[in-house]
Amino acid sequence: MTDTTTSTSPAVAHFAAKLRFETDPSDVHADLEAGARFAFIDSRAEVAWAQGRARGAVHLPTREIAARAANEIPADMPVVVYCWGPGCNGATRAALEFAKLGYEVREMIGGFEYWAREGYPTENDEGAIVRPVDPLTAPLGAISCAC
Repeated sequence: MTDTTTSTSPAVAHFAAKLRFETDPSDVHADLEAGARFAFIDSRAEVAWAQGRARGAVHLPTREIAARAANEIPADMPVVVYCWGPGCNGATRAALEFAKLGYEVREMIGGFEYWAREGYPTENDEGAIVRPVDPLTAPLGAISCAC
């Protein structure tokens, strides 16, 4: 078996790149709570935004990123994007648009679905939406899975 612990290993390079360009709801929530500096972008259409979104997110649909981002998000501001969930590649498309503009960007894997299922704060135009934690996605009674 080949030693995969060296920095030249294709597996090490692959997983390091994933962690550089992807994040998850638990880490995003922790960063928001810690006051980390980044723009948290919901890239879904207006109807999805109105239905519910992650508290703290800014609405910037993918189709509008090229036209609006430079005016609304400082060029040196790191960006985290999300869309619906694992069955949707909208966040990947949004991340690509930000990357084309030169932003440091990461995709939140799991999207809004896992943000909500893990029990993180959600809201709509009327206020907070309270959802129970799904025990298949997050530990009950704990802040994170500590993985």
